[in-house]
Amino acid sequence: MSILHPDLERPSESRAGDEPRVAGGTADEPRVGAVGGSRSGRAEDEPRGGLTEGTARVGRTGGRPRGGAFLRAVEFVGRTLRGEWYGIVVDPLRQLRRRGPAALLLAFVACAGVIFFHAIAQHPGGEAAVRILGGVQGDLPLWLALLRTPVSLYVPALDLPVWAGITQLFLAFALAELALGRRRTLLIAYTATLAGTLTVRVMLAMGPGWWGLGLPPEVGQVLDTGPSAAVVGLFTYLSVVRHAPLVFVLTGGSMVFESVVRPNLAGREHLIAVAAAITLGLLHERRRRRWSAATKTQDTASV
Repeated sequence: MSILHPDLERPSESRAGDEPRVAGGTADEPRVGAVGGSRSGRAEDEPRGGLTEGTARVGRTGGRPRGGAFLRAVEFVGRTLRGEWYGIVVDPLRQLRRRGPAALLLAFVACAGVIFFHAIAQHPGGEAAVRILGGVQGDLPLWLALLRTPVSLYVPALDLPVWAGITQLFLAFALAELALGRRRTLLIAYTATLAGTLTVRVMLAMGPGWWGLGLPPEVGQVLDTGPSAAVVGLFTYLSVVRHAPLVFVLTGGSMVFESVVRPNLAGREHLIAVAAAITLGLLHERRRRRWSAATKTQDTASV
């Protein structure tokens, strides 16, 4: 007999008149509990009260086994990580397999540009040439800053080891180019860099104060972050449009941590790049949903 359903799998009741009945039941037909009001031919199958301990425990938990919330959380994390793995790694690798090495043109150009400008800066007078070609500062005239901004994507920070950042630069441009396409990758990288450059000029115009948002005039002589803002922007945008929370935490979260631990101009520009990439990603997702809804409406109308 089933423990969870004591009213199932019971033997049929004896017919009236087959055996004499004694008030209160006989030894062969004991008095049963309140469940269903039926009789059983075996007393040991149903304890008093009609409910077993397991049935009462299941009733108190709403029919769900213990640990169900934990298992659902584990399944949710597993599905999220699996979707993130396919969206960030597997799908771009499939694109690379289908399109070949030519699909990584932007990544190779970005790395070659960084290596080229880094090599020039190692020679006497080369650092000044690099500043003239791609150095962007807050105290420059706006037209000159806008003219140098595209080149600044390939000018590394002269006080940081360049080879440590080339791997991040290559991965950011390679994954973005394979997942988003060449045109959108350039748009996101340039927008993230330009947003940091223009916002810093606004902070310099505000001056010190303003609840910590303004910057003193001497900050205007510091070079911008170079390609790092583009790298942060690309990773953040990918994490938004591909629904990858782990990548978002590793990029945007690390930038927030960096700006708190070491508050400087680079940290602010990175945060601005993260905010710009999030905005662009959310706008893209909104437009995609509208397009999907319009397509479904057209398909329904055509049917």
